[in-house]
Amino acid sequence: MDHFMNPRNVGEIENPDAVGQVGNPKCGDIMKMYLRIENDVITDVKFKTFGCGSAIATSSMATEIIKGKTIKEALRLTNSAVADALDGLPPVKMHCSVLAEQAVKSAIYDYATKNDLYFEELEGFDPNEEHDHHDHGDDHC
Repeated sequence: MDHFMNPRNVGEIENPDAVGQVGNPKCGDIMKMYLRIENDVITDVKFKTFGCGSAIATSSMATEIIKGKTIKEALRLTNSAVADALDGLPPVKMHCSVLAEQAVKSAIYDYATKNDLYFEELEGFDPNEEHDHHDHGDDHC
């Protein structure tokens, strides 16, 4: 509840080094993440999320976890780690933690593309893939 009521790192970074966006039009959760990267370290991260309280909380927690980490460390972020850091999520809201993980990867993918870098952890990742990782009705969003 704290990360929903008092989300950290909300907003945009002017002239970011990377921007990633993922979303699920069926559900309505859309996450946009901005990164500032210096010497392979994420020195600043901000997000804008349109979605439910769990989407906001998972975005906030993901930014807190990756801030100050190297790109490689940030790529190891899992949706489970995000959910665990929030002391768990209801099963119907676990998709929000998946979106948070994907938003981080999408931003790093953008950085890698802009800088002609290769990260094994992004092998097969498609930032344009529709991220519908759950089966739910509209009442869960």
